[in-house]
Amino acid sequence: MRRTTKFAGVGIALAALALTACAPTTAPAPSAGSSDGGEESVAVNVGMITSITGPLAAYGESYQQGFEAGLDYATDGTGEIEGIDLTIEWIDDQGNPDTAVTQAKDVIGQGFQIIGGSAASGVSLAVAEQAAQNNTLFLSGPAAADAITGVNDQTFRSGRQTLQDVATAATFLDSVEGSNIVVFAQDNAFGQGNVASVQAVLGGEGATVTPILVAEDATEFTPFAQQISAASPDLVFVAWAGATTGAMWEALAQQQVLESTTVVTGLADRASYQAYGPGSADIQFLNHYFPGATDTEPAQAMDAFLEEAGQEADLFTVDGFVGAQMLVHAITEGRGDVDAMIAALEGWTFESVKGELTIRAEDHALIQPMFQVRLVDEGGTWAPELVQAIDAEMVAPPVAGQ
Repeated sequence: MRRTTKFAGVGIALAALALTACAPTTAPAPSAGSSDGGEESVAVNVGMITSITGPLAAYGESYQQGFEAGLDYATDGTGEIEGIDLTIEWIDDQGNPDTAVTQAKDVIGQGFQIIGGSAASGVSLAVAEQAAQNNTLFLSGPAAADAITGVNDQTFRSGRQTLQDVATAATFLDSVEGSNIVVFAQDNAFGQGNVASVQAVLGGEGATVTPILVAEDATEFTPFAQQISAASPDLVFVAWAGATTGAMWEALAQQQVLESTTVVTGLADRASYQAYGPGSADIQFLNHYFPGATDTEPAQAMDAFLEEAGQEADLFTVDGFVGAQMLVHAITEGRGDVDAMIAALEGWTFESVKGELTIRAEDHALIQPMFQVRLVDEGGTWAPELVQAIDAEMVAPPVAGQ
């Protein structure tokens, strides 16, 4: 039936602040009494709250493009779901959790049954709380924080989580038990979170984990590179972001860290491919997704849709695609009833861009393949090349809460 797409800014009605504990309006149950012999249509409203502007705007854009491609694929090119009056409203959270909470309260107050997004972990965790308080289905997007998994019954995720990154890093070792691992990261929430994940996953398997944390305002990295060399690690796990990335990698290359041990980091979006400097070929990359990583039917469909729109797949495009598949399945099976849509998603296995995915019923983790990747020099430009796809169960995170 009808599908409407709307775009909204950040000017959300402040009256919504009083709606935190209110239950949303539930879509009416389908009826078989329509004049044409079919079911009466059900109105389902979806608020897609993600970064359209702000520091994560590029991630939000990829997520949105992937969502549109996934919606096209999951609805056989119609963008519509039979028997559903579907309205999808895109809302800019600017990467700000407080803004997103206000927006979530507003759409919940309007009777929206589903919220999607975001690219920011802080936003997703804040919106997840609103979803639980108001029994609203929440399909979190690229946000990687492990705390999103299992946070409540209403929250699912369409992307990977940090524990899956860490488990993929372990595949670069012959044996985790007895190995010496250095986590080299910035001394902030991102870096500390990665240290905690490496200690939980690889330390739990018998590795000795040594964190080397660097102040965010540091600009000289040679002493830290020397400190890494002195530790004689079997593997260096690097978690880094921001303007100092290039200088950090240059220091590791100059001090022969990249040549002397296995250095693993996550391969980010297209914009990052040229950021690792002359030592790029010596770095081992774990990866959630890169264009060309797979050749599944959904991957082909996604690429064809994007090409027609003059767009290209990127790191988080796949998260939007998966999110749309989850949305269509939930609505088709649950027809706007939140409890029924949750039940439809729990334990669901489906084919997507990366291959076969399963939503684990116990905590809603998305069990999915991951990738080992290297960068190769193609005429002076670094480009990703698949080394190995890692089986989904091999990198599945522990069940949350156990």
